[in-house]
Amino acid sequence: MRRNWKIRIFIGLAIVAFAYVQRCTNKEENPYTGRVQNISMSTDQEIAIGLQSAPQIAQQYGGLHPDDNLQALVDQVGNKLVNNSVARETPYKYEFHLLADDQTINAFALPGGQVFITYALLSKLNEAQLAGVLGHEIGHVIGRHSAERIAEGNFWKTVSVGASVGADAGDIVGSIGQNTLLTNGREDELESDDLGVLFMLRSGYDPEEMIRVMEILKEAAGPNQVPEFKSTHPDPDNRIEKIKSAIEKYKNNL
Repeated sequence: MRRNWKIRIFIGLAIVAFAYVQRCTNKEENPYTGRVQNISMSTDQEIAIGLQSAPQIAQQYGGLHPDDNLQALVDQVGNKLVNNSVARETPYKYEFHLLADDQTINAFALPGGQVFITYALLSKLNEAQLAGVLGHEIGHVIGRHSAERIAEGNFWKTVSVGASVGADAGDIVGSIGQNTLLTNGREDELESDDLGVLFMLRSGYDPEEMIRVMEILKEAAGPNQVPEFKSTHPDPDNRIEKIKSAIEKYKNNL
């Protein structure tokens, strides 16, 4: 019995060690942000995941909006941001989708360049504010945030398996992994805000409008309502100061 327990410990430690070695091996520097990340997939895989997921995601928000003129505006602003930024140098295939949902305030990006905004959010924005939202989402794509979260999730899943085999502690380790993912997600949002400010400046938009976007998101939440963006983004108040710092940084350097 004791021998079996030792074997379980050994196997568990081996699985955990494998996860850490794999994590170190997967480290690479993002050529567009300069940040070293844990990435376990290629850009082609990111593009494939985004393209495969896009139709299902769109259906969850009532499908695509039928107004061609509004879609053309989203395309125009999105492509302008891409063409005037480092985004044009990336291998990603940027596509901008206006969703029909007129109740949910949200915008998000899938890996590989699929960017979405709901009509509920678009209807509250002017063109410069739209540029701020789309620039932020392009920042997620360039920052490879989805790929990073997937790699981090796989790492913690493997560690959790090793811990459960060795000491039945998988739930504890899994909880640590979930908290780590949440923290990384908040940092991702701040990095995307920073990139969004830069993309706005390079495309001729007033980056101060990004601050107004944060105020719009805060107003949309109201005293009791919790909109969709609150589940995936830090509180707008926490982002405004960072955005102001980014504006000063890039205005002085451009």
